[in-house]
Amino acid sequence: MASEQSKLQATFKSMDTEEWLDIHFTRPIGYVWALFFKRLHVHPNVVTIFSILLGMAAAVMFYFTDFWHNLAGVLLMIWANFYDSTDGQLARMTGQKTHWGRLLDGFAGDIWFFCIYVAISLRLFHQPIPLTNIPWGVSIFALCIFAGTICHARQSQLADYYRNIHLYFSGADSELDTYRKQKALRDGTPKKGNFWWRIFLFFYVRYTRRQEELTPEFQRLMQVIREKCGGEPGEDFRHAFREQSLPLMKYTNILTFNCRAIVLYAACLLNIPWLYPVVEITLFSALYIYMHRRHERMSRDFSERISS
Repeated sequence: MASEQSKLQATFKSMDTEEWLDIHFTRPIGYVWALFFKRLHVHPNVVTIFSILLGMAAAVMFYFTDFWHNLAGVLLMIWANFYDSTDGQLARMTGQKTHWGRLLDGFAGDIWFFCIYVAISLRLFHQPIPLTNIPWGVSIFALCIFAGTICHARQSQLADYYRNIHLYFSGADSELDTYRKQKALRDGTPKKGNFWWRIFLFFYVRYTRRQEELTPEFQRLMQVIREKCGGEPGEDFRHAFREQSLPLMKYTNILTFNCRAIVLYAACLLNIPWLYPVVEITLFSALYIYMHRRHERMSRDFSERISS
């Protein structure tokens, strides 16, 4: 009979892409919640909706300036993250993986951080800019919009894409989607009775298209694989790709949730919430640029190797 540890690991996507904090903290607690919801026959998508509501409640707490409201926000956000882990673990545990679930799960994080950026902007609107007597005013909205839409969004898109690319070539459970496939799915979905599904697909098609636009060298590599290898690169290539892709997974982990959340928690608890978008724009953007360049260079090298 399988041990609880092996059952827990079976709910992971891949040890290659799991973070230390997730392995030793988030996933074990998420697994307990998954067992609880499984016993109650709760669908994974319902758990995702719970996580969205908890994340939104956390954002409201970050609007306030006192320590206890912010601590409540931290705890609610941690709880939301447990459920964000739980829905995937529950889906793998019960075989209830759906396209709806994949889209909804990605949508959850977007809602969390949209609400958080709004809360931070409203919180700081009348407060002075550090070292000045000038209130932030609308400039804090500009800062948060730039941090959220230009920096955060791209970082998350690319980190998610690189993780799924790594899982795909490692032979693990990957959710690597293509723009053409998703667009065909959207175009082939009847309008009648599928309003919300088509709305989801509309945004997901744009999401996958953006991922592909950001990675021209990787798209060229996939084209070379289709032309030279019939779409199947072979085990030697997969092993070589995994070996070079694996060191980049630590950067994808930094640019997903845990590190971003730790910066957010510290900034709000210390009552310097402006620090969070500033770190997004500076430190996280620098990591994004480095990760992107390394992955594109790696993809170009593999393209040249296959072509020659």
